[in-house]
Amino acid sequence: MRHLDFTPLYRSTVGFDRLFSMLDANAQDAPSYPPYNIERTGENTYRITMAVAGFGEADLSIEAKEHVLTVKGERAADTETGEVLYRGIAARAFERRFQLADFVEVRGASMENGLLHIDLAREIPEAMKPRKIDIRTGAENARQIESSVN
Repeated sequence: MRHLDFTPLYRSTVGFDRLFSMLDANAQDAPSYPPYNIERTGENTYRITMAVAGFGEADLSIEAKEHVLTVKGERAADTETGEVLYRGIAARAFERRFQLADFVEVRGASMENGLLHIDLAREIPEAMKPRKIDIRTGAENARQIESSVN
């Protein structure tokens, strides 16, 4: 098992301790069920696709809270009357968590052919976006000063 030591980075960075803790936690035994993909669908849009075969919309719940997206799946007990000789389709309950970056919001979710699609978008507030500052020449500044004195 691989373990990364972030101690040297703690000495030279300030405010990144949450990031290092998150990386360290993800490096440890992460659950592999259900399988999922994370794809970038645009400059600021993303999609998480999870394979949830055997689960219906009523069996799934999606919750976004404080930069964490949680997807839970829990099926009701089987009411099959016949004897199952081999069970290869997993129907166990699961809980999968995704850490969301700042300003990432869930836009919606849909289910198609046993795949759960969760659409995300990053909406950066206007105050956080870069803005262009115009540079004025000395003559323009002098005219502004003269007009404000008069």
